[in-house]
Amino acid sequence: MSEHHARSFPPLAAPDARVLILGSMPGLASLAAGQYYAHPRNAFWPLIGELLSIPPDRDYPARVAALCHAGIALWDVLYSCRRQGSLDTAIEDDSLVPNDLAGFIAAHPAVRHIFFNGAKAESCFRRHIRLPDAERPIAFTRLPSTSPAHAGRSFAEKLAAWQAVRAALKARP
Repeated sequence: MSEHHARSFPPLAAPDARVLILGSMPGLASLAAGQYYAHPRNAFWPLIGELLSIPPDRDYPARVAALCHAGIALWDVLYSCRRQGSLDTAIEDDSLVPNDLAGFIAAHPAVRHIFFNGAKAESCFRRHIRLPDAERPIAFTRLPSTSPAHAGRSFAEKLAAWQAVRAALKARP
């Protein structure tokens, strides 16, 4: 497997997003497809489908529209990095360039909760992102990774943990 320089996608977000889900960096299948979580065994879209009652046969633009309509924004902590393959463990720490998450939070004042899709997203955020002192409280929660490489939890166990996203959407500011 050759090393490559990966670049993330722009965020998916409506101006009134209340929840932000952060991954680390799209994998090779996602980069090739130009879509977040495009690997057929990644559990992200099936989990979101369960949480938001999105039929599994919806195409990518319809899933994105439903996600944004629900108040969920989606992005990655990293703008770019070098790695071999798709695994987070292959990301070379000396190559990390973070996204402008402080700017994103400033432009989306309704965001009250940031969820990390796995440990690498959380560790990169905590190491490389500095948010200004917000006038509003923002909660942070790490969720189990939806990657097929993280098969230590069943879909049902992941779904139980990801219910926190639904609860955050229902919470009042």
